[in-house]
Amino acid sequence: MDKTFEALTRLGVSRESLARLEILVGVLQAWQQRINLIAPSTVGEIWQRHILDSAQLLPMLPSKLDAIADLGSGGGFPSLVLAAIQPAKVHMFEANAKKVAFLQEALRQMKVQGQVHRVRLEQSIAPLAMPSVQVVTARAFAPLEELLGYAEPYFKAGATGLFHKGQDVDAELTQAAKSWKISVLKHSSLTDSKAVILEVKEISHVDR
Repeated sequence: MDKTFEALTRLGVSRESLARLEILVGVLQAWQQRINLIAPSTVGEIWQRHILDSAQLLPMLPSKLDAIADLGSGGGFPSLVLAAIQPAKVHMFEANAKKVAFLQEALRQMKVQGQVHRVRLEQSIAPLAMPSVQVVTARAFAPLEELLGYAEPYFKAGATGLFHKGQDVDAELTQAAKSWKISVLKHSSLTDSKAVILEVKEISHVDR
């Protein structure tokens, strides 16, 4: 745990932010007993596997940041962690009603900026009153090829994507390249030697 807190401090996480993260962990643990928000095998490693794993996006965020869109927010990672640490508003997109209720309760108790949108991304977010954001995030949500389709409206508006990906990232990139031209950087994960953060700058459809 000490090493995790040291890593969070190196990332610039303040004492005030740590206090909000502790509230988040408490809310998560309480709700986890009723609904499956995170893998049960990771409940004892929340700070390393979920908090730090989310917070590692901080150095990749642009300096001028007003809002973030998090697709398939689920248990609130990375969205609630980012909301706890930095001032930009986080828009969370989640279809499951129970998870929406959890996200709203966590925001309330943490007293941070955020808005939860209950929507199925398969129905396309384009018709929504789409919030203006500079960054799109997603963690353990969908294969890259599919994820890029959901995020496309934001890329068209100039946003950057920061996507957590695991050991199958190269296979996902190969598959995605069949449908998309992608400008992407790989960042090694701080929490998993087999994982990366994909920083996606631009996408466009492959000409058929």
